[in-house]
Amino acid sequence: MMSDHLPDWRPACSLPMLRARAEMLASVRQFFTARGYLEVETPCLSRDMVVDAWLEPMKVRQGEQDWYLQTSPEAFMKRLLAAGAGSIFQISRVFRAGECGARHNPEFTMLEWYGVGTDWRDQLWLTEQLVREVVLAGCRSLGRSEPAWGSEQFALTTYAEAFKRELGLSVFAATDDELLAAAQSRGIPIPGGQAMVRDELLNLLLGFCIEAGLGQRCGQERPEFLCDYPASQAALAVTTETAPAVARRFELYIRGLELCNGYQELTDPAELRRRDQRQNDTRACAAGSVLPGAKRMLQAMEHGLPACSGVALGFDRLLMVAAGSDELAEVLPFPAVRC
Repeated sequence: MMSDHLPDWRPACSLPMLRARAEMLASVRQFFTARGYLEVETPCLSRDMVVDAWLEPMKVRQGEQDWYLQTSPEAFMKRLLAAGAGSIFQISRVFRAGECGARHNPEFTMLEWYGVGTDWRDQLWLTEQLVREVVLAGCRSLGRSEPAWGSEQFALTTYAEAFKRELGLSVFAATDDELLAAAQSRGIPIPGGQAMVRDELLNLLLGFCIEAGLGQRCGQERPEFLCDYPASQAALAVTTETAPAVARRFELYIRGLELCNGYQELTDPAELRRRDQRQNDTRACAAGSVLPGAKRMLQAMEHGLPACSGVALGFDRLLMVAAGSDELAEVLPFPAVRC
């Protein structure tokens, strides 16, 4: 006899939602194949782990070694790029520890792609085309009206414009004290009191005050790209030499929901080493732990990573957009609470 305390055995989402997922995945494959991208598969488990100060991977102990469930297929895909694979895409399962909530699940489906010889603007435009086609496929499968986005291009807003619009802040000129005062005046909880680095304050202000308004205006849904992030938040994107320096990366929002992260990719292995060290220094201060880095990706970059731009998109969230859902659990068959 089963315990009454066990979660429901049934899938959380409806069977029509599963069919819409299948239709959207088929649309993704058709979209990229028509543009000459090769579909690839790479491992979920590796001894390497790309260093990110704000993402926590899941460890799996293998003998005397720690292996990691990948937070993104990036490292393996860049090894394929360096080996001459050309433009590629992948639909993969990825894992992030501690990410549970209305819009998060510790295991989810990521669509990631790299266009060889493309820059960030090329990929921004490709992302818009993809989102339009795939969301439309989901809407048709579910019998819903297509989004009222019209033919007008998705909005493009810089990081600085978003902070000025929502907070009245000249974000690149603002001091750390001014950012802290802006957060405190809006009642934003400050973890650890006032001892926060600048990027932590920026992330809090973005998350609490700006993100909810992105991708919608006056109650109307309008997809919106956010671009030109501070160079300190470049991750693995290239940066400009302008003042202020900005990262060639973008994110797409719809109804305040972040869908993707796109980069004009860093190809300099020496700069990768420097950034990995900075990211691990931040991790050591914040969480007392460091990550091994992606040593084989570094070797691939030393061999020669072609000029390219890439995008990582949360596929489950794209299904949320097509379904008009506010909860990730509504589009997953077995979210964490039923596992």
